[in-house]
Amino acid sequence: MERKDVWAAGDLYEPYVGRWSRLVAREFLTWLAVPVNRDWLDVGCGTGALTQAILETATPHAVRSIDASAEFIEYARARIANPLASFEVGDARSLPMDRASFDVAVAALVLNFVPEPSAAVAEMSRAVRPGGIVAAYVWDYAEKMELMRYFWDAAVALDPAAFDLDEGRRFSICARKPLAELFAKAGLHAVDVWPIDVSTRFGDFDDYWSPFLGGARACARLRYVA
Repeated sequence: MERKDVWAAGDLYEPYVGRWSRLVAREFLTWLAVPVNRDWLDVGCGTGALTQAILETATPHAVRSIDASAEFIEYARARIANPLASFEVGDARSLPMDRASFDVAVAALVLNFVPEPSAAVAEMSRAVRPGGIVAAYVWDYAEKMELMRYFWDAAVALDPAAFDLDEGRRFSICARKPLAELFAKAGLHAVDVWPIDVSTRFGDFDDYWSPFLGGARACARLRYVA
């Protein structure tokens, strides 16, 4: 069977974490409570879960979405036909836009995958106008991401060599204190970190297990936002 990169196959990513990200996106936007008619930047937009939620619930003036994966950009562009949204390939560490161009910069489930997350937060801050908002949500890999936690606990029990692959170990910024420090070190003020909890419900065992077989490694029910 041909193996696909999950960062290049939207049809595999969606049942993996995309469907849960869409649920969290709405809670995230409610928490942010951004006024209407604002310019948004979605960094690491992936398949467009957060972009679509912004369009549907936040009444934006415009949303500019970027992702390092050309395949994800193609997937999102094909499924979000809204003149207020634009999609392009770009690096979160060197955003292709001028300083102070947006009112809000957001990132969904991506900061821990950026080789230099501090550079990504700094770039998001640079792109936002004075008094604007920079925010993100990530999975709580080490604790309340229960589907993933069960998976890795079982994997390590069967093969101790899996310990070093565990996202809870690898992605140390995905917790309250390090996430808050990441934003504060970027020069941002009034930094707040808050848990958002959404339930995952599976139709049957295949619904639970099939995303793992597609090359994806996790779904989740809790993540932190900052």
